[in-house]
Amino acid sequence: GLPIHFHTHDTSGAAAATVLAAVEEGVDAFDAAMDSMSGLTSQPCLGSIVAALENTESAPGIDLSNVRLISDYWEQVREQYSAFEPDIRSGASEVYLHEMPGGQFTNLKEQAASLGLGSRWPEVARAYADVNMAFGDIVKVTPSSKVVGDMALMMVTSDTSIEDVLDPDVDIAFPESVISLFAGELGQPPGGFPQALQKKVLKSREPITVRPGSLLEPVDLDEERSKLDEGHEHPVNDVDLASHLMYPKVFAEFRRHREEYGNVGILPTHVYFYGMQPEEELVATMDDGRKIVIRYLTGSETDDRGYRRIFFEVNGQPSSVLIQDQSSEALHHENEQADSANPKHVGAPMPGIISTISVEVGQEVQRGDTLLTMEAMKMETSIKSERDATIKRVLARVGQQFDAKDLLVEFE
Repeated sequence: GLPIHFHTHDTSGAAAATVLAAVEEGVDAFDAAMDSMSGLTSQPCLGSIVAALENTESAPGIDLSNVRLISDYWEQVREQYSAFEPDIRSGASEVYLHEMPGGQFTNLKEQAASLGLGSRWPEVARAYADVNMAFGDIVKVTPSSKVVGDMALMMVTSDTSIEDVLDPDVDIAFPESVISLFAGELGQPPGGFPQALQKKVLKSREPITVRPGSLLEPVDLDEERSKLDEGHEHPVNDVDLASHLMYPKVFAEFRRHREEYGNVGILPTHVYFYGMQPEEELVATMDDGRKIVIRYLTGSETDDRGYRRIFFEVNGQPSSVLIQDQSSEALHHENEQADSANPKHVGAPMPGIISTISVEVGQEVQRGDTLLTMEAMKMETSIKSERDATIKRVLARVGQQFDAKDLLVEFE
């Protein structure tokens, strides 16, 4: 028969029991994580499951001493990334309510915290469950699970209820990922989309009803590689080409960073993430094979423009570089607040960065026209005009950070 491969996460704290029950029923394969990387929103502990199955007909034949050896290695690696560990300390039975995949549970908690919603997590979890059911109880794997999470965050940040979402007479600024889902760009759910909600999300836009990949134009890989090679220092390899085709915006930013700063992959992990301490030295191997010794000396105070000078030695020769300190108060200022009672004010629905601006001063817009788009933790939202108007002021600029309720656009 068809082999059954079982995959689960341990968010509930009961996944190991589920795996053992699956083994008893004859499952062909299951996923588990190395001991030091297991538990919570990861997979259940491999060593424990192997130990529990010893001396049974289902013993996988894995040497536990080797499991521990590999686990010890990954425990040391994990310490290098401790600053990025989520603050999740226990199992969560709430997963049976909202059905978040393990990886998304972690990411969505971080997203919520970054949007100032850390203390409102129960509301986010409840909104996630409501959205899931409103969307038709869809299969939640990347990227469909992210769509549900985007909508839940939008609802909590803007104090929008699920009744508002479903009400055809209430205007909602749906995240771009939600529009993409209901347009059929992620495929067709087994039971179809809720038609009334689909109509509200898409307005006059017609959804596709076929496999999205079937609509893609053929790509000449050699031609695309040649285009990417033009005017750039680093030749494009197969990984670069695949990255560009799947994630063009992400790859463009990666390439810009690489051409500005070089191959930072030669740096030790702790230096890349946390920086060097005064008098610390490191040996780096350059792309051409040369080895250089870098010794960090000190850094100046931040000037009134937000810059500081960093002093160091390269192979014993003194050098310095001027850098912009992103934490400097000189780079941050208070934004003007939108007046919720003023129909001429368009405020930010949530904290985020301006990614595109579609209007300019003096331009006439109609209700439903896109004014600008904001992005927060990979969630993109279009801010649309709720009335016919003329643009008086545009206070946003691309790349600027705004908080919720900051004024973005003012109408005449």
